Amino acid sequence: MRYLLELSYNGANYHGWQIQPNSISVQETIELGISTLLSEKISVVGAGRTDTGVHASYFCAHFDYKDEIEDKADFIYKLNSFLPIDISINNIFNVKNDFHARFDALSRTYQYKLHTEKNPFLTNNSYYLKKNIDFNKMNLAVLKLFNYRDFKCFSKSNTDVHTFDCDIKSAGWKFNETYWVFEISANRFLRNMVRAIVGTLIEIGEGKHEINHLDYVIKSKNREIAGYSVPAQGLYLSNIMYPKNFLSNE
Repeated sequence: MRYLLELSYNGANYHGWQIQPNSISVQETIELGISTLLSEKISVVGAGRTDTGVHASYFCAHFDYKDEIEDKADFIYKLNSFLPIDISINNIFNVKNDFHARFDALSRTYQYKLHTEKNPFLTNNSYYLKKNIDFNKMNLAVLKLFNYRDFKCFSKSNTDVHTFDCDIKSAGWKFNETYWVFEISANRFLRNMVRAIVGTLIEIGEGKHEINHLDYVIKSKNREIAGYSVPAQGLYLSNIMYPKNFLSNE
C-alpha cells in the first residue's frame, strides 16, 4: 500500500532533503523514524530536492508499506515522537499505488523571505538586507519572467537536466507585517533557480540595473550574467499541487 505524508521542516540543520553521504538529510531522518516505528526498512520518496539550509513549510513524500495503517492519528503522534523538533509530520493519506510524490506534482510554490530592518526573531529564517530597495521596481521586473520559458541563466552550473524550460504561473513581492516575501509558482524549478532570481531582482531594486536588465540576463542563458544567489535561510518550499484524484478512495 502506498501512503502520502504531508510534512514541514526547518532546514537549518540539514544538508537538504535528499540523502547525502556523510551528511545528515531530512529524507534520511524521516526514513529512520518510519523504519523504527514500523520495524522494517522503509524508503521515502520526496516531492523534490531542497538544498542545504532551505526550509519547507509544506512538503510531500510517499512510502510503501504492506499493511493498512488504520489509526493514522496515532501513527503521526508516534512518528513525530521519533523525529527531531525541526521536522513535523502533519498528515498521512492512502494514495493510489501508482501515485508518485515527485512526478505527479502539477506545480510547486516557493517563498523567499527578506527583511530590511534588524529583527532578532527573523535572523535564522529570513535574509537581512541592510539596504534601501525599490520593491515596486522589482515587481515591474518580475513581469518580464512571464515572457520566457528557458531559464538556464538561473540554473546552477553543471546541473544534469534535459531542459531548462519552466512554466512560471505566478510571481511577485508582497509585504507581510515585518518582512517581504517573494512568492513564485511554476510547473518545475531548476536547481538554485529561485535564489538566483531573487538575487537578480535585488540588484535591480538596489538601482544597479534597470528593469530591462532582466531581459538581457534571461536571453544570455549565462549564470555569470545573472545576480548573486541569496542565502538559503530565507527560502521555503510552501506548496505543491497534485491532481484531484490522487487519493486511493477517490
